[in-house]
Amino acid sequence: MQNVSPIELILPIEGMTCASCVNRVERFLRRTEGVVEANVNLATENASVTFDPSRVGRAELTRAVEAAGYEVRAEGPQVAFSALDEAADRDAERRARETRALGLQAAAALAIGLAMMAVTLWPTRVMALEQLNLLMLIPATIVQFGFGWRFYEAAIRAARHRSANMSTLVVLGTTAAWAYSAVVTLRPELVMAAGIEPMTYFDSAAVIIGLVLAGRWLEARAKSATAGAVRRLAGLQPSTARLVRDGREEDVALADVHAGDLVRVRPGERIAVDGRVVEGSSSVDESMLTGEAMPVVKVVGDEVIGATINGTGSFVLRATHVGRDTVLAQIVRLVEQAQGSRAPIQRLADAVTGWFVPAVLAIAALTFVTWMAFGPEPRLTYALVSTISVLIIACPCAMGLATPTAIMVATGRGAESGVLIRGGEALEQAERIDTVVFDKTGTLTSGRPSVAEIVPAPGFESDEVLRVAAAVETGSEHPLATAIIERARSEGISVPPITDFEAAAGHGAHAKVDGQPAIVGNARLMADHELDVTQVAPLASALEAAAEAGRTPILVAGRGQLIGLISVSDPIRAEAAIAVATLRARGVDVWLLSGDQRRVAEAVAAEVGIDRDRVVAEVLPADKAAHIRRLQAESHVVAMVGDGINDAPALAQADLGVAIGSGTDVAIEASDVTLVGGDPRLVGSALDLARRTMRIIRQNLFWAFAYNVVLIPVAMGVLYPFTGMLLDPILAAGAMAISSVTVIANSLRLNRFVAGRTTLG
Repeated sequence: MQNVSPIELILPIEGMTCASCVNRVERFLRRTEGVVEANVNLATENASVTFDPSRVGRAELTRAVEAAGYEVRAEGPQVAFSALDEAADRDAERRARETRALGLQAAAALAIGLAMMAVTLWPTRVMALEQLNLLMLIPATIVQFGFGWRFYEAAIRAARHRSANMSTLVVLGTTAAWAYSAVVTLRPELVMAAGIEPMTYFDSAAVIIGLVLAGRWLEARAKSATAGAVRRLAGLQPSTARLVRDGREEDVALADVHAGDLVRVRPGERIAVDGRVVEGSSSVDESMLTGEAMPVVKVVGDEVIGATINGTGSFVLRATHVGRDTVLAQIVRLVEQAQGSRAPIQRLADAVTGWFVPAVLAIAALTFVTWMAFGPEPRLTYALVSTISVLIIACPCAMGLATPTAIMVATGRGAESGVLIRGGEALEQAERIDTVVFDKTGTLTSGRPSVAEIVPAPGFESDEVLRVAAAVETGSEHPLATAIIERARSEGISVPPITDFEAAAGHGAHAKVDGQPAIVGNARLMADHELDVTQVAPLASALEAAAEAGRTPILVAGRGQLIGLISVSDPIRAEAAIAVATLRARGVDVWLLSGDQRRVAEAVAAEVGIDRDRVVAEVLPADKAAHIRRLQAESHVVAMVGDGINDAPALAQADLGVAIGSGTDVAIEASDVTLVGGDPRLVGSALDLARRTMRIIRQNLFWAFAYNVVLIPVAMGVLYPFTGMLLDPILAAGAMAISSVTVIANSLRLNRFVAGRTTLG
């Protein structure tokens, strides 16, 4: 049977209200045959399910969610081909409708409840208590079973599946207050015979429902704020593009632009799609995606990113990526996946909430029995008040929101600053990093090398050296190969076709040019072919000079002899030294790992501030991963920063893989963090954001647990023997709402994070 790779699907879930709901949905999904992993996020109301499509599909996953007592909305959040913000708009509209409905119902319930409370507490009553109770019965019933029906629906669904959730607690508490009050209203003689005044709790039940709805309303508004990053990112994409066809220009919908089309970008416009400049030049503001404030000059041949803003010039680009394939679409997709993830620290909250609601029901029952057995008169009143308070105050919403809201805000804020974080596990790993290993080319250097010098061997011409080297390098994707090929083209040198191309990983390549063997690479590769550079004086001197200048020397051989040397320079990024200095100031050990010659690597290390004993040079791709393993064996928690295909094994091996966004797709796929635009200073920003996020998560979890540990005993009445006071159910409902909003508000503090480009913040 053919192996089928697992795929991931996002299911939008309806009806979840607390952490116990999340645990139940996850449990039912995970035990479905063919499901590899399932993570449910209360803040986004989405389930991220990884599954084997040959064994299970969306229909089976939907049935699993329904079996857990919840529903799957018909259409989930997806990145549209034509307009990224369509799904974001739909989701925002849905959230807005739900928020408005919650707000109106909360206001109406509170207004009715407070009015009943005012009438009940009025010093001079205009009618008998029995008549007043009859007057309040109808509005109280409307609140209980009208505005509060959403709680009954959720509780009934859970009960059908032999489960309980937050709605169960609300329903039991308020129904007990309403039912007792209804009995007292319709049959007052039953309590009066026991010597109890026919007091009701209609007002308390109504105010509690109003406060719980108000808490949900505040949560909905706060969650909309945490989800705003995806909407803001998606909104960067323009809706139209100016297409160039047959010499004419016309504005078309973005859906009508395809890869290969020519698109005119006018001054001040937002670039519609990813592409390569084929005519004209301009400066482009890429700060929306990379966080870099300085505009970047773009000329013919340069790549431009969709959603960035053109400056004063005008140019024509050839579309290379459209729709789902654009950089912006990939960023939105990564952020959505990250926001639906969870950190390992969440397991603590999951373990607790798994038994929390059943435990609360048991505590509530114990509270009622204890008051009825040992409490003072009127025992029933005390037992009822205490039991309702326990049920209402014990809602585990805050625990369910503690981690996902912080992850949502952090990953969204990071994306807006040019730092893409794959999810909660990456954040937790990033916090622990004590060693950062940088690749050299394209990471600390610009990654856009150019030929600095061509030195022919005696008897050969520079053009012949460049011709042979460019021919062999046409089979390579290395940045150094690109520099040689571009130099040959700029000088008008005709590059012949090659045969029998073979790369020597980390050393160079060889092929046949004009039917004759040719080799391009470093001195070690030449030595493997019995070619000794020290025997050719001009080349030996040039090799030494290039290494001292921090350039990369590339030897060229043809027809069994050395024919020349090409010296390639890759300018060091202006920000590299600041990035290294900032990391070292934070106590992070910084290494340089390079396949280049040791003298070149050491020259770069000295310029950016990395100690000489922290330089590992002349390493093959496999050796890079081995070096990461050695550091890990010495108990270091290692982050690897790279951009090339040859960095992918090391990125995957590291505790945290950090890919330069301007690098290859393979490197980005193997990484946990991607730096859009490639500024190495963002490595420090990523670590700092992770530390702040984990600090916020721990604060959230502490307050969520502490709230329940402290207030549940108070609600039970442990303070009554000492103070003679009980916790009013209305205050319990208010405290429950405040706890959830406090957790979300604490997470929103991460919105103040600014990616430090000179310091770690």
